[in-house]
Amino acid sequence: MTEMVYGTVPVQTGDPILPRWWRTIDKWTMSSILLLFGIGLLLGLASSPPLAAKNGLEPFHYVTRQAIFGGAAMVVMFITSMMSPTLVRRLAVLGFLVAFVALAMLPVLGTDFGKGATRWYSLGFAAVQPSEFLKPGFVVMTAWLLAASQQLGGPPGKTYSFVLTVVIVLMLALQPDFGQAALVLFAWGVMYFVAGAPMTILIVLAGLVIFGGSIAYSNSEHFARRIDGFLSPDLDPTTQLGYATNAIREGGFFGVGVGEGQVKWSLPDAHTDFIIAVAAEEYGLICVLVIIALYTVIVVRSLLRLMKERDMFIRLAGTGLVCAFGVQAMINMGVAVRLLPAKGMTLPFVSYGGSSLIASGIAVGMLLAFTRSRPQGEIGDIFIRRADR
Repeated sequence: MTEMVYGTVPVQTGDPILPRWWRTIDKWTMSSILLLFGIGLLLGLASSPPLAAKNGLEPFHYVTRQAIFGGAAMVVMFITSMMSPTLVRRLAVLGFLVAFVALAMLPVLGTDFGKGATRWYSLGFAAVQPSEFLKPGFVVMTAWLLAASQQLGGPPGKTYSFVLTVVIVLMLALQPDFGQAALVLFAWGVMYFVAGAPMTILIVLAGLVIFGGSIAYSNSEHFARRIDGFLSPDLDPTTQLGYATNAIREGGFFGVGVGEGQVKWSLPDAHTDFIIAVAAEEYGLICVLVIIALYTVIVVRSLLRLMKERDMFIRLAGTGLVCAFGVQAMINMGVAVRLLPAKGMTLPFVSYGGSSLIASGIAVGMLLAFTRSRPQGEIGDIFIRRADR
């Protein structure tokens, strides 16, 4: 009966889970993720020893921790990618509620580690950043609300999702964490657009973002300092952006050589926010282009598969996840080359950071689960059948 209604069924649901998972998964996306993680470990070998020496630790202390957190992220990614979209949605909603409560409690129980923004919980052996885990859950929760609003007699999901987004953006802005706030707002805007939002609403939203940015510039010294530094025609060579810009310039096409880079000795965040500067200096433009190509493969492949998806929830959730993933990478690299103001945002799967790695593993695992081939036919089949009638 399924073949009569939907066409050829590419997968038999009675197959064992592993063979079925292997046949339906997007292997290009999965391979690109594994390559990015490998590149991250390689760059960690170059960027982290100076920081370890400064803190009196073993030379490869941070690389070892990155391998451990990254290994956990890969396990989480594979397990999540094997789940059904329904199970992913249920677990994501529960995870979102936990992360939301954790984010709300940050002003009371959180710490800033001397960086001027209360974003973390200190566990002694590690630090947890709730906003990293909030993002994938928020995307799935919002997609669920938007999809439900299009059903006959469904709830006003668009209104609920907008209110939820505003609350989260305000909570992040008060930390302050304007980078994550912008990413959350962008993810909601993309899903709202895909769900059929009028352009007028999006234009109004853009105006509100500009207005909110003006208020933040006037009332937040942290925000104003970063904007002023970005807009200034003169670049102080002793700042993080100055060091990163010089490193990229010195690297040229083929880099100065493995272990020969100097930026890692000057930048305190060389292993996290400015890891791309280390890649450009030691391995050159070629390495940077490879990294960009891998992110492009992930985004383009996922969007092409989602364009064929008939389930509105899956299409919205997958689009939100992959767009947030791609924009985060773009922001990180854009900051390093001074195309964007400093945001304090990691490069997914490449930068050091336990919360970032594991949360990225969860997000990409969800994305792989949503982009798996399923016995449903493609959205174009609907139009073909209507034309034949």
